Order: sequence, then C-alpha cells, then structure tokens
Amino acid sequence: MKDTYLKKILETTRNSVSDKKKNFPLAKLESELGYLESTRGFKDGLINSLEENSIAVIAEMKKASPSQGLIREKYEPEVIAKNYEQANAACLSVLTDEPFFHGSLEHLSLVRACVDLPLLRKDFIIDEKQISETVHYNGDAFLLIADALDQDALQQLMNVGKKAGLEFLVEYHAEKHAEFIFVLNPKIVGINCRNLKTMTTNISYFEKMISSLPSNSVKVAESGIYTSDDLKYVSELGYDAALIGTSLMKTGNPGKALETLIGGLS
Repeated sequence: MKDTYLKKILETTRNSVSDKKKNFPLAKLESELGYLESTRGFKDGLINSLEENSIAVIAEMKKASPSQGLIREKYEPEVIAKNYEQANAACLSVLTDEPFFHGSLEHLSLVRACVDLPLLRKDFIIDEKQISETVHYNGDAFLLIADALDQDALQQLMNVGKKAGLEFLVEYHAEKHAEFIFVLNPKIVGINCRNLKTMTTNISYFEKMISSLPSNSVKVAESGIYTSDDLKYVSELGYDAALIGTSLMKTGNPGKALETLIGGLS
C-alpha cells in the first residue's frame, strides 16, 4: 500500500464533491451553516473526561478501512455508539467516507439521536461544502488532515469551520508539517502514527513528535493503540487523548473492549 493510495482517495473525494455541488448549489449549502441549533463541545468533552481518567478516549466507529479491508461485517452505528457511551468514551469519531471506509453521512444523524457525546466527522475534508454537510448532518467537529491539504487550503477550511460554529481536529502524519501546525496553533491537534507509504503504525512516533506540538493545544494520539499499556504510554508522554478504532471494532463487543481498555489504566 503506497502513498499513492491517499492520492486515489483524494481524487475520488474531489470528484464526489464536484458532483454534489452540481446537484446541490453552494449558495444553498452556505444558507444551511446555521442548521445545527447547538453543538456539543468536542474539546470540552475531552477535557471533562480528563477529570476522571489520565487520558480521554475518542472511540471510533468504522466498518472498513483501506489498510484492513472489512473490519466489522455486522455494523450497527446506534448500538455501537450507545455501548461506547456506556463504556465512558469522551467523544465519538464517525467515519462518513463511503468508497473506502463504508461510512455514511446519515450515520452522524443516527448516532447524534441516540447518544449525548460530541461527534467528530471523520472523512477527507477538502472543500467547504463538506463543512456545510457536517452541520446539516449534526456533527460537532470534523477532521482536517494536513497531509491531504496545502497550507492555504488548511487555513481556509479552519476559518470556514469557525464561522460555521464547528470545532476541528487538525491531524498530521509527516514530520514536515510540524512547523506550520505549530504556527497555526489549533485548539485540538493530532499525531497519526500511521506511515502513509507502508500503512503500518509505529507507536514510538508519538514520542518523537510530542515536543513539536503547541503547548496549549489538546493533543491527540491516533492509530496504533491496542492495549491499556499503549494508553498509559501515550498519556505519560503528554497526550491528552487517544483516538482508537480498529482494535475496538475488531472485537465482538467494541463497548466492552473500550471498558476493559480504560479499566486497565487504574
């Protein structure tokens, strides 16, 4: 799995966004930026969780991924979300990319209706139209991947997100983005330890990158976390939260797996 796979995903996403714009004019989308009456504070959800645990967990909901293929055949968003909430997740990450992760925007609305946790839309956000979608489908925050955007586009999407009243998690994989992200100083910043060329994870990458993150940002460790010891490791490094998906979704009961993971911290 080469880094050209990301290019393929982005090309597919650009084509999808273009088609949607033709069928649903941007002017109408912009008029819906106030559709969501109120948001659940994503950052506050992470910080509040830290009062109970040494690290907050963003529990991820996904059916498949490019690197793993089909992860969970029986995928019931509402059931999984409720189980995650009962297991003390701080926030939820909901995959909405359809071609590569088998997600759906409708999952955001479904999950929001059945839990009280803040929701992150996990997708390849490259256009402000997708931010309007996030509002329309009741997301509270969205992911921005620095490796998928140039600096100007990243800044613009951050500005549009703020205008829409949404929060965002700015994530990066490659070390070359560190300086620019530090200058941007996002409120929530994530390091993803997945190598985009090999699609493998290396948890030691979190230690290498922690010192480059803005000191006042909520710091999130993403990918490669499977055990309570992994959680303790990233917490001791100085990360405030961890985004965990595959290791939970592969189990028979993701909620129970999360409960065990968090329980192992004490």
